Amino acid sequence: MDIENLRSGTIIKAVSGFYYINCFDTVYQCKARGNFRHSKVSPIVGDNVLFKVAADGTGVIESISQRKNELKRPIIANIDKIIIVSSFQNPCPDTYLIDRLTALSAFEGIESVIVFNKSDTGDFGELPGIYKKAGFNTYVVSARQPETLKELSSEFKGCVCAMAGNSGVGKSSLINALFPKFDLKTGEVSAALGRGRHTTRHTEFLKTDSGGFIADTPGFSSVSAVQNPIEFKKNLVHCFKDFEPYIACKFTTCTHTCETGCGILEAVKNGKICSSRHKSYVALFGELKDIKDWKQNKG
Repeated sequence: MDIENLRSGTIIKAVSGFYYINCFDTVYQCKARGNFRHSKVSPIVGDNVLFKVAADGTGVIESISQRKNELKRPIIANIDKIIIVSSFQNPCPDTYLIDRLTALSAFEGIESVIVFNKSDTGDFGELPGIYKKAGFNTYVVSARQPETLKELSSEFKGCVCAMAGNSGVGKSSLINALFPKFDLKTGEVSAALGRGRHTTRHTEFLKTDSGGFIADTPGFSSVSAVQNPIEFKKNLVHCFKDFEPYIACKFTTCTHTCETGCGILEAVKNGKICSSRHKSYVALFGELKDIKDWKQNKG
């Protein structure tokens, strides 16, 4: 490998076998070297790579740096924060979806930020307080009211963020309000279905003026997005960071769902842990409990 001719950059988009790499604010269209197929490692959006550039300006990816995290759906790597967006209605907030995403993010070492959008259409009540109490940076905003976005905008400085949440909650509208230069396509909410139409077809990193990237993705919510579901199952309780101070149970085999002498159940009873958070934990535990070690999903 000719080290002197190598350049480093970040894959910001992958479409039809081409990879678009940002290198000092110049974007190069590249192909991946064939030997990646043999190593069973393929470049994905978010990868930091070394590549060579030909005389015509196109390039070839030579190597991929080690990933600090990786999600399966959407396929994306090296995320610092997931901005989890809910709306007041159409669709209404889904606490299980929020809690599932925060747990998934914690397992992958990604910070979760909670955003309640469309505050101009109604009051979110106790919901923001639940997530502030659980230790998450939480914002109540409206993409139509720029003055509500000032504090949220600081979350995007100098880091790689992904937007997550149900279709129709206004993820693209929020990005447009925060960063008008992107002018992303947005979709109306279907009156018949009560949910939005998907407007994002592929994952793409958008470079912000504050030195970071926003990953505009088709959305993700499933536990199948985790690379290692067996380890996720084993460490699930530790992925609810507000549970940590209360993991002191009578039995070491406690699942923290229904057992006598469970410190977490006692904390829920005493109001130290929000009951909706524990309800989500129990539901997610139910999703994961039947996954067997021999069924390890290697993606």
